Amino acid sequence: MNGGDEVVAAPAGPPHPLEWKFSQVFGERTAGEEVQEVDIISAIEFDKSGDHLATGDRGGRVVLFERTDTKDHGGSRRDLERMDYSISRHPEFRYKTEFQSHEPEFDYLKSLEIEEKINKIRWCQTANGALFLLSTNDKTIKFWKVQEKKVKKISEMNVDPSKPMGNGCIASSSNSSSSRPYLANGGSPDRSYNYLSNDFSFPPGGIPSLRLPMVSSHETSLVARCRRVYAHAHDYHINSISNNSDGETFISADDLRINLWNLEISNQSFNIVDVKPANMEDLTEVITSAEFHPTYCNMLAYSSSKGSIRVVDLRQSALCDSHAKLFEEQEAPGSRSFFTEIIASISDIKFGKDGRYILSRDYMTLKLWDINMDSGPVATFQVHEYLRPKLCDLYENDSIFDKFECCLSGDGLRVGTGSYSNLFRVFGCAPGSAEATTLEASKNPMRRQVPTPSRPSRSLGNSITRVVRRGAETPGVDANGNSFDFTTKLLHLAWHPTENSIACAAANSLYMYYA
Repeated sequence: MNGGDEVVAAPAGPPHPLEWKFSQVFGERTAGEEVQEVDIISAIEFDKSGDHLATGDRGGRVVLFERTDTKDHGGSRRDLERMDYSISRHPEFRYKTEFQSHEPEFDYLKSLEIEEKINKIRWCQTANGALFLLSTNDKTIKFWKVQEKKVKKISEMNVDPSKPMGNGCIASSSNSSSSRPYLANGGSPDRSYNYLSNDFSFPPGGIPSLRLPMVSSHETSLVARCRRVYAHAHDYHINSISNNSDGETFISADDLRINLWNLEISNQSFNIVDVKPANMEDLTEVITSAEFHPTYCNMLAYSSSKGSIRVVDLRQSALCDSHAKLFEEQEAPGSRSFFTEIIASISDIKFGKDGRYILSRDYMTLKLWDINMDSGPVATFQVHEYLRPKLCDLYENDSIFDKFECCLSGDGLRVGTGSYSNLFRVFGCAPGSAEATTLEASKNPMRRQVPTPSRPSRSLGNSITRVVRRGAETPGVDANGNSFDFTTKLLHLAWHPTENSIACAAANSLYMYYA
């Protein structure tokens, strides 16, 4: 189907390419509007249900959005019967709340300014209607609880503002319009004294109709409270945090170490990976990303600046410097250059929903790895191949060090990542799929779309196929022939856990798409 040397024995062919549609935008810029540095989005994360979305920005703020189109859905029998069919509803989110997660700090011992930029956000398990999430800047992780609090107001006052009140007398009493009886210590519901002056003396036996004020709750407001602060555990900048499936622990990773924390204990952590050499001159690689396995609480993976992924098992040793599995691709002989190690550095890794596959993003490609096969990736998707002739320029303006994130769809059939000129790419990774879509973070996402051929590579067996898929490869221009803008880059994006919906950040704007 895709090539003469490959036979795919699949009764049902690969899924059809998705047609992406614009859903929403938050913080859209007007033409010529200057973007403030503190407003640029630096982290995006859906929760496990997909009903909430969190973004963090360079100003240290966390903004929460909640889904609204599923609120009133799924109660009746008719709605439940419709669940057998695909419901093509329009995914809609609305602004929920925001809070200041981090403030700028200064490390007096090292004379370093610690910026407030949010590096990562991770959702934790919900409890009692409250939302919990972890957020981190370069040095400090915080555990936040966001909950609706009832606004309490005093009602059933004795004062009746509609009645004139004089000095030294009791204002005329009024009958209650409510048929609801008062509390036992509130006296008679038929008659009440509304006002008492300071020089009034109580009659013998008191005033039976004088009632106490009551506290009632009518409105609710969202309150974000910092429950824990996990600080002073990293000498280098934190690049990753990841929740464990046990719901009790999480890891944080910097360039040289990975620490294991308990959510309830903020004053100590356990160092489980340490790649710092005795002599820093011997340092050859650093940790770039780390993530827990989605179901096995004893497994985690971390990537390095040399393009390798290591899977470690916490059951083997308390200090996991020796890996259980190593995934790396051997470089082709004669292809080494000055930029080889720079572009091989992995900027992000993600486990698939079932934990069988790991998706990694380096500067040039997306790679999909099967954790049961460490001989090489099962699929490679070319994202920036057209930039290879421009690596010198990219090195000069530091663009070659940009860290693009990656994401997988909940069904595992597609992968996505960002690029320059506010573009992002979606590839199909099902056997036989030739899907390779280029979209723009704008209200017309498909305007950059052109057909992109698939180039299958050698087969690795009956069921596992190693595929290399390329996009448009005209050097220096996009699909429309326009020059690429390296100042506008789409670094952060997230795929909805159960639906084909993507949220992506273009500077200070959050764009959402569905298919």
